[in-house]
Amino acid sequence: MHKLFRRAAALILAAAVTAGVGVTAINRSLPDTFYVEQGQELTIASMPWLKEKSSSVQEVAAGSMGQDDGSNRTLALFGLVPVKTVRAISSERREVTVCGTPFGIKMFSNGALVVAFSDLYTSLGSENPAKEAGLRLGDLIISAGGHTVRNNDELSAAITEAAGGAMQVVYLRSGEKQQCTLTPVKDQSGVYKAGVWVRDSSAGIGTLTFVDTENGTFAGLGHAISDTDTGTSISLLSGEIVPVSITGYVRGTAGSPGELRGEFSGETILGTVLSNDETGVYGALTGSVQGTKYPVANSQEVTVGDAQILTTIAGGQAKLYDVRIERVNLNAGDPNRNMMIEITDPELLSATGGIVQGMSGSSILQNGRLVGAVTHVLINDPSRGYAIFAQTMLCAADACSTSQISKN
Repeated sequence: MHKLFRRAAALILAAAVTAGVGVTAINRSLPDTFYVEQGQELTIASMPWLKEKSSSVQEVAAGSMGQDDGSNRTLALFGLVPVKTVRAISSERREVTVCGTPFGIKMFSNGALVVAFSDLYTSLGSENPAKEAGLRLGDLIISAGGHTVRNNDELSAAITEAAGGAMQVVYLRSGEKQQCTLTPVKDQSGVYKAGVWVRDSSAGIGTLTFVDTENGTFAGLGHAISDTDTGTSISLLSGEIVPVSITGYVRGTAGSPGELRGEFSGETILGTVLSNDETGVYGALTGSVQGTKYPVANSQEVTVGDAQILTTIAGGQAKLYDVRIERVNLNAGDPNRNMMIEITDPELLSATGGIVQGMSGSSILQNGRLVGAVTHVLINDPSRGYAIFAQTMLCAADACSTSQISKN
C-alpha cells in the first residue's frame, strides 16, 4: 500500500512537471547521443528529475552490423513519464593535461581573404573591378586566371599577368565554391589592379585548454580563429602555436570588452595547427607545456552550480578563479554556447572586470573534472560569458589526431 501511494504521488508530480514545462520542450533540449562509462546509468546532472526507465536498456548484440558499444535508453520524468529515447555510447573515462596558459597563434590561410575594397582612379573615372565582378567581403579567393591562389603575392601575380584582360576568379563564399569574371584596370600609376584588399595570414593570443599527451594533440580557444575585419573563419593552410607571456590587460566594462596583452616568447614552437573549426584550434604538440591531469566530464555530468576557471592574467602562470555555471544547454545549436557562466571571484572581477579577449579557451573545472572552456564574453556584462563542453573539444582533438595519422 505504501509503495502504491508513493507511485501515485510520483505520477501526480510528474504530471505537474509535464504540464508546467512540457515534454516536447524537454525532448528538444536533449541530444540524440550521450557518452557514458561502461555499466553506468545515464543521468542528467542539470535535470535530476529525468531518470532511466528500468526496462529501457536494449543492448546491441555482439557482432551485429554497425555496433557502437552502446544501448538505447529511455529517459522519463521521475522514471515514469517517457520523454525521449537516446543512444548511450559506452566509453572509458579520459584524462587530459589541463593548461589554462596563454599561447600565441600564427596562421596562414589557404587563399586570399577579401577584407576591403578600394576604388581605382583611371582614365575613365572611378572604377572597382572586384565589386563589379560580384566579390564581397569575406570571400576567399582560391584561384585567379587559372593559377592557384594561396596568398597575396600569388593573387597580385595573377592580376599582373592578366594585363587588363578578363580572368576567371574562383572563390569560396560561406563554404561554397563560386566563380566570377574579373577584368583588372590600370590605375593612374600605370599598374594593373583589382580594387580589393586581401589578407592571407593572422596572429593572436588565446588560451590553451588542454593537451592529450596520449595522442600528442592540443586544444585551445573553444571557437574558430576569424578574420578581425570580416568575422570570417580563416581557412587553414598552415599554422603554429608559440609560448606567450602576458604583459598586462585592459579591464572590460559594459559595452567595451577588455583584452589580455602579451608578447610572443622567443622562437620556440609548441605545436603545429592542424584544424581551425567552430569548436576551437587543434593540432600536434611538438614542445612541452605545463599542467595538471584531470578526467574529462561527459556533457550530461555538467550542472548548474559552483565551478572554477583556470586562466592566466599575468606572466605565464595559470591560476584558478571562482565562477558559477548559470545555465547548461545540452543541445545548443551553437556548440560555443553550451554553458552560461558568471565570474564570481572578487580578485578576477577587480582586476579584469570578468572575461576579456584572450581568455577564450580558459579551462572550466567542476567536481574534480574538466567540464569545458570559455568561448565568449557578453558585451554588456563582462562578468558573464559562454562556454563549450570539454567533451566536444576532446572529440574534435581526436578527429584531428586521426586525420593526421591517415595522412602519414
